[in-house]
Amino acid sequence: MLFTDDLPELDEEAGYRGPIACRAAGITYRQLDYWARTGLVQPTVRNATGSGTQRLYSFRDVLVLKVVKRLLDTGVSLQQIRIAVNHLRDHGVEDLAQITLMSDGASVYECTSADEVIDLVQGGQGVFGIAVGRVWREVEGTLAELPAERAGDETLAADDELSARRRARAIS
Repeated sequence: MLFTDDLPELDEEAGYRGPIACRAAGITYRQLDYWARTGLVQPTVRNATGSGTQRLYSFRDVLVLKVVKRLLDTGVSLQQIRIAVNHLRDHGVEDLAQITLMSDGASVYECTSADEVIDLVQGGQGVFGIAVGRVWREVEGTLAELPAERAGDETLAADDELSARRRARAIS
């Protein structure tokens, strides 16, 4: 199935911390940090504003992170991925799930119908495709099992021993 119509409602205020986004997208924290600092995929729920603050990534951000990872894994250059991501930013969330990204290893093509996919493959340009709707479902399934936070919640949960010590010291 290339395209899906039954998409869930997304909570625009829910966000996922960096480690959760990494786990759901299958990337390292170093990749996440680099992509955020260079503007490839920045968190849209809450950006880090200094030491001790946490970035919060929306569902859409995590979806794009996973698509970027898939494109990298197939050998597409980061330069071409940046072009594709900038183009994807222009689409609404609902539109993203209707897109299949095709590539010949050098360029990335957007297909919004099965006919476009067939035309591209028959023209010899498409070598592989990424059905964003299917990636959507994978991310949705992974994130359903992981904790989310609200955008206005500035409190830090006790994710590790160091965080717990800092909070205990601040209270006393």
